[in-house]
Amino acid sequence: MRNDILKYSALVFLGGASYGAMAATVKMAYAAGFSWTQTVASQALFGTLLFAMALAVSLARGRKPAPFSPKRILSLLGLGLNTCATCVLYNLSLTMLPVSAAITMLFQFTWIGIVIQVIVTRRRPRPAELAAAAIILVGTFLASGMLSAEVGALDPVGILCGLGSAVSCALFMFFSSRVGCGLPPIQRGLVVCLGACVLGFALCPDYFASGALQAGVWRYGLVLGLSALFVPVILFGIATPHLSTGLSTIMASSELPCGIAISTALVGESVDALQLAGVAVILAGVAVSQAPHLRPSRTPEDQRLPS
Repeated sequence: MRNDILKYSALVFLGGASYGAMAATVKMAYAAGFSWTQTVASQALFGTLLFAMALAVSLARGRKPAPFSPKRILSLLGLGLNTCATCVLYNLSLTMLPVSAAITMLFQFTWIGIVIQVIVTRRRPRPAELAAAAIILVGTFLASGMLSAEVGALDPVGILCGLGSAVSCALFMFFSSRVGCGLPPIQRGLVVCLGACVLGFALCPDYFASGALQAGVWRYGLVLGLSALFVPVILFGIATPHLSTGLSTIMASSELPCGIAISTALVGESVDALQLAGVAVILAGVAVSQAPHLRPSRTPEDQRLPS
């Protein structure tokens, strides 16, 4: 059982790490002159195309598609709308806030996930989960750079969008563990991405007519579709049904350290000692969340009282 929790926690950790490419890629797309609506639509489109290609390969190998009921299709489309809403709100916050502030707002999902868990299951969070969430929040403020940079007056609308992305992200982790469980990951992911396309193209109805694809937005859409949809949707779909919502959101906090590393490598953002300390604190928080599962289990002989 403990080995299973460690395995599924590692998958969520990798899914969160994949999200780390999102901030740098979005920033590069903005610098290239593309709007946030074009970026969101590109992410949804290329995520869908990647899943469609993977499904075509699977069918070519002779695997039969699993039947989907209309109820399951609608629920998965709703899950896609949820994950696209996270992208929309986060992208909006990036247009109004410094990256450090936007990512700090997003990372409130670590404790929001625990609140959702308590409300739904009426189970008290484990001490390790509470300790890990507190440690990760401290690390987030350090790693985000908000304490070392002059952020200035923050746009209240941007703050609301950032907090909204945190709530949406926590809800995605929660529903990902309950919607479409047991279905083939590729088929499930394709329907989820189709739901993301519904919102993406509703926000950018002139996407194809605008000439954005010919102008090169596909480069950013391909990276976003892979890192923010294809990889995490598959990994979260496999792993989150086996973990609590609180633990899932804690493990997904790997996004920030990976995001900092990618932004430093691709965008050239500087990282100071305080931010590096924050990354170390976040990783320590992840380790704390896993501590109960790393202790060796007691055998029946160990549990006997001494004579």
